[in-house]
Amino acid sequence: MKTLSFLICFLCLQSVQSVQSVQAEVVTSEVHYQADGVTMEGYVAWDDAVEGKRPGILVVHEWWGQTDYPRKRAEMLAELGYTAMAVDMYGQGKEADHPKDAQTFMNEVLANLPGAQLRFEAALDTLKSQPTVDPERTAAIGYCFGGYVVLHMALVGEDLDLVASFHGSLPSQFVRESVDTAPKGMLAIYTGAADPMIPQSDVETFENELKELNANYQVKVYPDAQHSFTNPAATDKGEEFKMPLAYDAEADASSWQDLQNLLKAAFE
Repeated sequence: MKTLSFLICFLCLQSVQSVQSVQAEVVTSEVHYQADGVTMEGYVAWDDAVEGKRPGILVVHEWWGQTDYPRKRAEMLAELGYTAMAVDMYGQGKEADHPKDAQTFMNEVLANLPGAQLRFEAALDTLKSQPTVDPERTAAIGYCFGGYVVLHMALVGEDLDLVASFHGSLPSQFVRESVDTAPKGMLAIYTGAADPMIPQSDVETFENELKELNANYQVKVYPDAQHSFTNPAATDKGEEFKMPLAYDAEADASSWQDLQNLLKAAFE
């Protein structure tokens, strides 16, 4: 009887552990929303083992569009206990396979910044409406084109606790001409010293302008990092299209850890 009781307890324990394992997996969902006259396709990720509402984080894609990369970052944020949503800034889930197409898609958005703001705000509203999200605690991170987007949105007054740009373009001219108040949350800029697309002179100019605004910010420059240094696919893309793109594992790990620290501080 003791052996039978032990076996039953063991099987019950294994069953509970299996349920817990399933519950701890990151869950993802496609969401569709309207913005600027276009249907946008978002990708939401969360850990259903985390109880209650938690901070929500938007992830804005590179100029390639909402590929697997921003979706993977959303899943990584979900693993940390947040609810994250990979944003579609181009509409209808458009992706670019060639830099010419990427440039076209990106320019269409940047040529209409008020429309871009509508798309961003629709994504933010969609994120806040998720049942696992505390709408009072939000952040946004962006890569390349997405880095520009999140910085721009912070500068025009979007209510975000933290904005982080990874190898993103810097809206310095916009700051000089249009902004006279500090962003509501903290800004983090991660950039590579070996990135010809984001010259260090631009970084210095942008930092000086943030100082004039009395913004809460930090800038981290990685000495040998090139453009797209956080994306493991960057090196292959750079070789394929003869562009200065390269993955840098050290810079990627360092910037990601720094982001985690900032998120914890922002949401405490």
